Amino acid sequence: MNNNDIMRRIRYTFDFNDTRMIELFALADHLVTRAEISDWLKKEEDPAYKELSDIEMAIFLNGFINHKRGKKEGSQPDPEKKLNNNIVFRKLKIALNLKDEDILDILKLADLRISKHELSAFFRNPNQTQYRLCKDQILRNFLYGMQKKYYKNNE
Repeated sequence: MNNNDIMRRIRYTFDFNDTRMIELFALADHLVTRAEISDWLKKEEDPAYKELSDIEMAIFLNGFINHKRGKKEGSQPDPEKKLNNNIVFRKLKIALNLKDEDILDILKLADLRISKHELSAFFRNPNQTQYRLCKDQILRNFLYGMQKKYYKNNE
């Protein structure tokens, strides 16, 4: 999955308008314009489409965490220069304050069943032998389940 697709799904699930999207970036101490948001949300076929970089996506997710959990005092964490599905998954878990059981329930909403051990492997340190890369299918199903759980039902 690319960053633009992930952002598009989060925006839809939580019904964020352009103003809210700009606020999310601002919560992570980053200013963006409505035009940038618009270009990131366009389909790839659109000539005005702009790819959302890993750093910009990390900033967006950090802002989403601040929006859902409250902004911590002091400087914001540095955004990751390189993202993968595991990092995106972890940031969504943090933002929504999800426990393993909550994530498994969300995945069940998307008709995907995995064990608690399989799930915990996605959140381990990459240097550990039990670490597993989160494939697009898992993240896609999580985002779909998240949509089923939170769309039009959010705070």
